[in-house]
Amino acid sequence: MTVPRALRAAGPDAVRPPRRRGPAVALDLGSARTRAWIAGRGIVLDVPTVTFPGGGAAHPVQRGTIVDPAGAARMLDRLLGHRLPRFGRPLVVVTTPALGGPDFRTAARTAAEVLRPREVLTVPGARAVAVAAGADDNRPLLVVDIGAHLTEAVLLAGGAVTDARRTALGTADLADGTPPGQVTDAVVDMVTGMLRQDRTARTRTALRRGVLLAGGGALRPDITHALPARLGCPVSPVPSPHTAAVRGAASLAGHLRRRPPDEARDHSSAPGHDLHSLEEP
Repeated sequence: MTVPRALRAAGPDAVRPPRRRGPAVALDLGSARTRAWIAGRGIVLDVPTVTFPGGGAAHPVQRGTIVDPAGAARMLDRLLGHRLPRFGRPLVVVTTPALGGPDFRTAARTAAEVLRPREVLTVPGARAVAVAAGADDNRPLLVVDIGAHLTEAVLLAGGAVTDARRTALGTADLADGTPPGQVTDAVVDMVTGMLRQDRTARTRTALRRGVLLAGGGALRPDITHALPARLGCPVSPVPSPHTAAVRGAASLAGHLRRRPPDEARDHSSAPGHDLHSLEEP
């Protein structure tokens, strides 16, 4: 590369290498664990969601809410900063709770800025799970994600969130003495609420198709054995359910990175990849 004379005269600090595209990165910021995927390397992180301000441990994400964006940023910098190219600017896709709302999305983007991205996109975790499972999104699909501190039931239609319910309860509560039946009851209540309020046939169509189950709860037989009978429909855990969300986000990130920058920002003709519109229940 030929350096202009004016820059050479200004000294080495004035010379900047051209901005290059960095790798695609997928993040799943859970209340209990943070998972990260980098293109070409696969899942590089599956660690507790914790930061250490002042020497003590703190949890920047609690019950599906980013309560400390600055702490989340410090955690991402500590865990991922050294794993990314110095001059590359990655495309980052972050999963979010379907009902996380603008606050979660804004906090997630703020935290991800520490990775010097060229762009940060967010996608509902349920949509990412469906992508990881290779599910047909042309028909209504019900995704239940039982995490450590949050359980969501999300109805997808055409790839978009059309209804969603959540409860601040998860597998971590079972270790504190909460009976597994309480988690199952919460799922049944959420799905029943969807059925009662759905003036279309989407929820019933999705139930006839069966529920897609993700999160750590999909690894617990005491939950997976009870749900089909309680819901009256098949329940299918996705492969490696605890990492399904980050793997689905990785698939979307890889797809978008291969597109020209302008096309990656405009997905109006491809609703299956319009990450922002998919976040509105």
